[in-house]
Amino acid sequence: MSFVDGVLARVPQPFRALALRHHELIKFAIVGGTTMVFDLAIFYSLSLTILEEKPVVAKVLSGVLATVLSYILNREWSFKNRGGRERHHEALLFFSISGVGVLIAAAPLWTANNVFDIRADQENLTTLVIVDFVLNYIIGNLLQMVFRFWALRRFAFPEQNVRIDPDLVDEAAEEEIGHS
Repeated sequence: MSFVDGVLARVPQPFRALALRHHELIKFAIVGGTTMVFDLAIFYSLSLTILEEKPVVAKVLSGVLATVLSYILNREWSFKNRGGRERHHEALLFFSISGVGVLIAAAPLWTANNVFDIRADQENLTTLVIVDFVLNYIIGNLLQMVFRFWALRRFAFPEQNVRIDPDLVDEAAEEEIGHS
């Protein structure tokens, strides 16, 4: 039994059916959380050291690296039953959509720094770290996540190319009949 199957077996029935119905979204969110931590570590490593004066550049670099990790995890886990396109075509779509997502995630930070010149007024490092976190990882990532989930399902891993996962079909059929 896989780890996911073990977790699903412990989830109460009404929530189990919901989890099975929205398994791609749940997996996408787990991948997103993982890559967010990865992105966060790289961003702060860069923005608090060698790119201290260029936080937007640090955000774009960390976003690109997190996107590579995201492709691998989403391709092999979140959307493993979708796709069917040639790998290079799927990757091109994924990275194009994710590139737009990186720009969307960086937009609140760019606006705060270039329109409102927020860094000029801040001398306290703690305040800068908190402001960067809110702009990047709360506002920016929420905007990016909504866009990427919609665009990846629609373009990179479309439904018309769904590959059936027999384990999910068997579990969903059992749930419909009332066996658990």
